[in-house]
Amino acid sequence: MFELDELEAMASKRENVRYLPGAAFPPNLAAYPQLDDCLEGARDILVAVPSHGLRNTLTTLKPLLGPQSRVCWATKGFELHTGQLPHEVAADVLGADRPVAVLSGPTFAKEVGMGLPTAMTIAANDDAFAAALAAAISDDRFRAYTSDDMLGVEVGGAVKNVLAIGAGMSDGLGFGANTRIALITRGLVEMTRLGVALGAKKETFMGLAGMGDLVLTCTDNLSRNRRMGLALAKGMTTEEAKEEIQQVVEGVMAAEAVKEVADKMQIEMPICEQVYRILYQGASPREAVEALMGRRLKPEKELE
Repeated sequence: MFELDELEAMASKRENVRYLPGAAFPPNLAAYPQLDDCLEGARDILVAVPSHGLRNTLTTLKPLLGPQSRVCWATKGFELHTGQLPHEVAADVLGADRPVAVLSGPTFAKEVGMGLPTAMTIAANDDAFAAALAAAISDDRFRAYTSDDMLGVEVGGAVKNVLAIGAGMSDGLGFGANTRIALITRGLVEMTRLGVALGAKKETFMGLAGMGDLVLTCTDNLSRNRRMGLALAKGMTTEEAKEEIQQVVEGVMAAEAVKEVADKMQIEMPICEQVYRILYQGASPREAVEALMGRRLKPEKELE
């Protein structure tokens, strides 16, 4: 969370010095410390907060929205204990009739800020809103694809963070490239299995918001979740790793939320289960690998 003085500094310096130093705001971007000033005259609102802050943020926004306001978010994760995805939280708070959308996919903020070529997915409950958003944010270095599968896009964004912690632990223990790619591939199966059971389209998980985001987050050290796994492999506690990373690590809370949803749905997610055991039950990363390798043999195509 930003304090008021940090927000005021962003407005005056036109740069997010804390999280994105060196990336100057473009001329058409203005920073306002007060939310009502920020929303004045705006039809479309993009919310970028961690999953645990989405409900409160939308609740604060609600009285400031006009009847034509459309809301989108870049939030990834199930809400802890309710098991709701962001679009379900939004329906609770804002009602089911408002046009809403989710932005997701393989996008590190640092690389976007540097102007490096990037592609992502926009999924919405309104085709016109999705198309308008895609046109508004796309240019010669940033490309947005549209989807109508909000559920699938959001499941991908939630589960990949848990799997990235596992990938970081695997690499930190020196298990090598073979192990990493096995974890990513089987993790994609887990993500798809849960998403399809919840009603998502299977093909969504082969796209940017599924496989694309998963591979990025599991393989590059710009990923906070991967760095959490690397730290745990070195013997750090979760709290020590958080202190070192100094940013929200969504996969930690996501591991608990995903386990709750998977248990409720009776969906088998062994990799996510082992990450949960390490984070919350004191299991060691090596114990988790042994548990995974000792599972019964079965056909690779099995998703049920």
